Amino acid sequence: MTEERVTPLRQRMIEDMRIRGMGDKAQKSHIRAIKDFAAFLGRSPDTATPEDLRAYQLHMTDTGITPSTFNTRIVALRFFFGMTCGREEMKRYMQFRTEPRKLPVVFSVEEVSDILMAAPGPGLKYRAALSISYGAGLRAAEVCNLKIGDIDSDRMLIHVEQGKGQKDRKVMLSPGLLELLRAWWRETRPEGWLFPGKPKINPISPRQLNRAFTSAKHMAGVKKPATLHTFKLTTTARYTHVATKTIRDTVSPYEMLARLQDQTVKRSLE
Repeated sequence: MTEERVTPLRQRMIEDMRIRGMGDKAQKSHIRAIKDFAAFLGRSPDTATPEDLRAYQLHMTDTGITPSTFNTRIVALRFFFGMTCGREEMKRYMQFRTEPRKLPVVFSVEEVSDILMAAPGPGLKYRAALSISYGAGLRAAEVCNLKIGDIDSDRMLIHVEQGKGQKDRKVMLSPGLLELLRAWWRETRPEGWLFPGKPKINPISPRQLNRAFTSAKHMAGVKKPATLHTFKLTTTARYTHVATKTIRDTVSPYEMLARLQDQTVKRSLE
């Protein structure tokens, strides 16, 4: 299997993305978009004309490209022409598409409780990880990258390093969630990563966490077509922009689950 040759143009774009501080995922998305445009064009993408851009956008529309993918490629093209090629005027010939807004799938508190209680074992690893995602509003990758030192029990905060947008932030740590994390720590005494994978020098992966969520949802009998991302509450997005004291004084959604989880246990024993 031969490695794909990196052209000077692509290398320059990669360097430009690194300068802007883009994450690996965003870089790969941009590169894929420019490769698709180059394949459509049949020549080097930096030689494109406004008419080429128009034809490409019509091509994406006619072939049923979704609005989200369409817009992702436009973002990449704007970066490529504006930053890498120094052809800022080309942005005038690119249009974003409006994506129809859909009502999000929302879990009831009872469903969340049942899913967390059904988290696969052995042990508390996935129940604790999924509980952080729900109670603190963290994305899968943010949960996986947590370290032991990120749990600040003195100030009842969780430090999230290099989250979305490569920014650090603090989120709430509720008393109930802290107790669960302590129980998880006492169970296996993890070092370094809060949720180590195999080998332990690496954390669990977002894919593993998503699989655990899907399994728990199935075991709990929740049939809504939702992913782990649904667990992230929109209200928690506010915590990024408020003072530390305000975060500490806000009641976590996780605390609402305590009574329901007790009820779930009682139901299973009846």
